[in-house]
Formats: sequence, C-alpha cells, structure tokens
Amino acid sequence: MNHWIGALACVTALTSATTAHASTVVLYDQDFENPASYENDGGDLDIDSDAVNQNYGGQPPGFQFAQAFTVEVLNVSGSERGGGTAAHGTGWSDPTGIGENFAIGMLSSAQNDLLGLSFNVGDADFFNLSIDISSVDLSTFGAPFVPVGGSVPTFQFTLFDNPSGNRTTGSGTVLDQATVSGVASEREVFDWRNFVIPLSTTGNTNGNVTLRIDLLSGGYAAFDNLLIAASDTAGEVVDPIPLPAAAWMFLAGAAVLGRKLKR
Repeated sequence: MNHWIGALACVTALTSATTAHASTVVLYDQDFENPASYENDGGDLDIDSDAVNQNYGGQPPGFQFAQAFTVEVLNVSGSERGGGTAAHGTGWSDPTGIGENFAIGMLSSAQNDLLGLSFNVGDADFFNLSIDISSVDLSTFGAPFVPVGGSVPTFQFTLFDNPSGNRTTGSGTVLDQATVSGVASEREVFDWRNFVIPLSTTGNTNGNVTLRIDLLSGGYAAFDNLLIAASDTAGEVVDPIPLPAAAWMFLAGAAVLGRKLKR
C-alpha cells in the first residue's frame, strides 16, 4: 500500500511541476517547401518585389511578411516547378539536402534586403528561433555578389517592440539583438549551419513584437527551416515531452506493482 501512495505522490509532483512550467508556444514553423505561386524568373529563383509574401503569406492564415527590396525564393534542388540547371549552368549543389527544394535568399551589400515577421508573444520572456543559414550566390540579376571561394555570411536578428501589431520590417524600440555567422562556401554550393537564438522580450508594450532578419555581410546568402516560439525558457523552441504523459505511464506501472503487492 505504501508503494501505491508513493506512486501517487510522485505523479502529483510531476503534474505540479508541469503546471508550474510555462509552456513553450510555437508561433511559426516554416520549411518553405510549399510556395503558393513560385515562378522561375531566371536562374532558378523568384525575384518578384514581394516574392516571399506572395509565396508564403497566409501560411498560416492571416500571417504576412514585410520586406525591403527583393528577397528571393530560391529553387534549391531545381526539381520543382520549372527548375533545372539554370543556376550557374548546372543548378545549385546542396550536399546535405537540408535545403530540400526551396529556401530564401537575400543580399547584404548591393542593397539592404530586409525581412520582417510580426507576432504576439503574450507575456513570454523569450522569443526563440531556430534557423539554418548558408552562403550561396546567384548567377543572374547582377551576380556575382560572392567572390570565388565564398564569403562568410553574417546574419543579424533584431527583435523590435511593435505596439500597433502592424506588418513591418521593424522600427523604434529594440528589445534584443543577435548576430550569427556561417561558413564560406563556393558560390553554387549550400553549406548549412543551424543556430538556435533566444531574444529577450523584456520591455515590450503589449506582447506585439517584430523580428527583422538582415544579412549584414557575405554578399549573398540563404536561410531555411525557420522555427519560432514564445517561451519563458531561453532557447527552447519546442515544448518538452509533457510530463503528464510520462506520469501516466509511471502511474500505470505503479498500478501493476500495487496489484502485485496487494496479492
């Protein structure tokens, strides 16, 4: 009987711990594999002035990007929607396959490309994001932007207060900022590096914030597999395995033990 009471006490403790843990809420999860209106404008990319929003706005419904200048949709594999070997005459090379069929590309120097994503984080302490970045270059539209042998891409992620909740690339009060750098690769080769970046939400007005993505240096580069979460835990982008499930498994095992002891 004491074993059974102990099991119940353990389950209660686990459930209480879960209740105390502030959940991590995924705000956005995008691998860019389902563009709505991709068109190859030459060189295996869509370079329309609002290409990112045209292809990925409304995923999920109501979500919209903001961008400055042209931010391109790259047909990484060349195997989807009219792609092929246009980029660099042979197509891009993605040895790890992390980019799959599509990724997002932007300039650092020829013009200051920016991309903005706005969310409400509620009262969460952190805006956490996971992202893959890679140096790469175009073969059209004014390229090359990256020298032979490659250039290290450096991205900056800035979290702005956005009381109005409007679609914007960010302005006004900066809540937090982080800079990460990938590795140099040949102009036609993707060499992905993943980063998990916690940004503090301290000082926001009403939960509305905007993330600005900006390529600071490297000429040209790409990013992919964007996962964003609001959390009270820095760097946590997905909720841990819920303890109640583990607790119920423990409880079931304890029940079996209890029956054996009772006999």
